[in-house]
Amino acid sequence: MYERTFPNKRFKHTLDFLQKHVPKDQSILDLGVKNPFSNIMMDNGYKVTNTKGEDLDLDFSSVINTDADVVTAFEIFEHLIAPFNILSHIKSDKLVASIPLRLWFSPAYKSKTDAWDRHFHEFEDWQFDWLLEKAGWEIKDRAKWTNPVKKIGIRPLLRSVTPRYYIVYAERAHKPQTNPTESQGN
Repeated sequence: MYERTFPNKRFKHTLDFLQKHVPKDQSILDLGVKNPFSNIMMDNGYKVTNTKGEDLDLDFSSVINTDADVVTAFEIFEHLIAPFNILSHIKSDKLVASIPLRLWFSPAYKSKTDAWDRHFHEFEDWQFDWLLEKAGWEIKDRAKWTNPVKKIGIRPLLRSVTPRYYIVYAERAHKPQTNPTESQGN
């Protein structure tokens, strides 16, 4: 994925946000296989375990069976067909998650060579907030940043002023209801 470029700006913003909200003595379950950012977290003193590459749309065992204090998900949920399902099964009480924001001037990302490297969702910030709230999370902090590229043109200009990434720190507010009649006492 990072053959030609390394997202230094994104990684710096992500690490700064993580350090603001997660003390280094708290263990982290990072959704997704080990990657350059998991190494950055470990190099900065965090105890990180990654999921093993299971299909997180269907297999929730990693978030159910963990004793991690915090779950992180950096650019993961846009790849899932139903991110609500894993979000509602997370056992940990803290979540730090980021997504690339939907860009009105650019189509959804689709790798031609890697079926796992495709975006099913292109979120706007309010959609991601709503997803988290519906899955039982209360957002405590959020941030956005742009992703300028060193090219000339209309799209590069738009990328320099349009936020591309969105990150949130959330805490478990409640477990989501699986049946709307549960709250009615039926």
